[in-house]
Amino acid sequence: MKKLSHCLIATIIVFGLFGFAVPGLAHGYVTSPGSRAYLGTSSGGRLNQNVGRAQWEPQSIEAKKNTFIEGKIASAGVSGYEPLDDQSLSRWHKNSISSGNLNISWFLTAPHKTSTWDYYITKPGWNPDKPLKISDFELIKQIDDHGTLPSKVVNQQITIPNNRKGYNVILAVWNISDTVNAFYQVIDVDIR
Repeated sequence: MKKLSHCLIATIIVFGLFGFAVPGLAHGYVTSPGSRAYLGTSSGGRLNQNVGRAQWEPQSIEAKKNTFIEGKIASAGVSGYEPLDDQSLSRWHKNSISSGNLNISWFLTAPHKTSTWDYYITKPGWNPDKPLKISDFELIKQIDDHGTLPSKVVNQQITIPNNRKGYNVILAVWNISDTVNAFYQVIDVDIR
């Protein structure tokens, strides 16, 4: 009986440790051009400050698909990521890019079977000093992965419209095929 209780306790401890460790390993973020979350990490050069949990976990902005909460686009409403929703013309480091083709790189800490990768950009006339809302964005590219399992590094190409100049925001969404969830990344850019 004593041996059985020790085995049970050991099993509970091991399961508990793995149960708490797995979320910390999940899931994916945009490294190039660096997302708002990634640029708040040491790997991203800490170009963004006061980013909440993103400082340690840029990969964990996970919520249900189509979670576009007004004023919470960058955090997707995930607890601890609220600082990413701060929005002003001067708040975030901006990646310098050009209109036309843009390479996007994701780093996946835990790859998942993927339905689509969706890319949005702010519309002309959006107000950079107001909280982001989905009506500020338009879809510019959807890549259908047909439920395949991506590698740890995913490189894709999108096209930045020619009528965008100056400060804009790109919203990158990784939709998982075998769950109801998606991963959200906001990328601040200065289009030359």
